[in-house]
Amino acid sequence: MSENAIGAENQQGSPRPNIQFLASDPSETTRRTPTTKYQIIAYLNGAIHDATLNKGKRIRFAQKNKQWLENLQGLLKQIDCNSWIYKEGKDRNIYVLETLCKDLDFRFDPSRLRDNSEKAFYIRGFFDAEGGIPHTKDRFYIQLVQKDLDKMNKIKTMLSDIGIESGKIHNPSKKVDPDYWRIFISSKHHKKFAEIVNSYHPVKSKIFCDRMKI
Repeated sequence: MSENAIGAENQQGSPRPNIQFLASDPSETTRRTPTTKYQIIAYLNGAIHDATLNKGKRIRFAQKNKQWLENLQGLLKQIDCNSWIYKEGKDRNIYVLETLCKDLDFRFDPSRLRDNSEKAFYIRGFFDAEGGIPHTKDRFYIQLVQKDLDKMNKIKTMLSDIGIESGKIHNPSKKVDPDYWRIFISSKHHKKFAEIVNSYHPVKSKIFCDRMKI
C-alpha cells in the first residue's frame, strides 16, 4: 500500500557476522543500501507487507512505481534469488514483481532480529511498504500503519531500540476500521528517522532529502 500511504533466509540458528550499529554516524550504516545478506533479508521482510502470496506460492509486489520494484529486484539478486517484473494489463499503470525467494516469509518475526542495524533495515522496508509522509509542503509527519496490532507493538519497540521516539499506537476510527492501527514518529525525531531509517523507495527518499535536507 505504499503509494497510497505516501499520500496521506529465516535467520534463526544461522551464523551471522557481528554487525555494529553506529547511531552516531548513520551515514555509514543504514542510510546506505543494505549490503549484508542479513540486512537485505531484514529489509525485504519489512517490505513484504506490500506483497501478497498468489496460488503458485509466488510472492507478488504490485506498484505504480516501477523503480522501487527494480530496487527490490536488485536486492533479491544479491542474495541469489530470481525475480521478474511485468506490467499488469495494457491499460493499467501497475507493475508487478514476483519471486519464489524462500528467505521472504509472511510469518517473519522481527522481534527475533538480534542486531540494531537489521532492525533499522526491517523498519525501512516496513516504512516503504506501510509508511506515509506528505507529498506537499504541508505540515510534515511520518506515520506507520498496519492491521496487526502485535506487529505494531514490535515496530514501536524496535524504534525505541534504535533511539527513535514514537507516539501512542492508536486506531484513527473504530467505525471505519476497528483493526487499523497507526503510529506517528515524534516530530523531534523526524530528522533522526530520516537519517537512521530513511527509505529505499525513490519517492519517499526524495521527500526526505528535500524536507530533511539530508
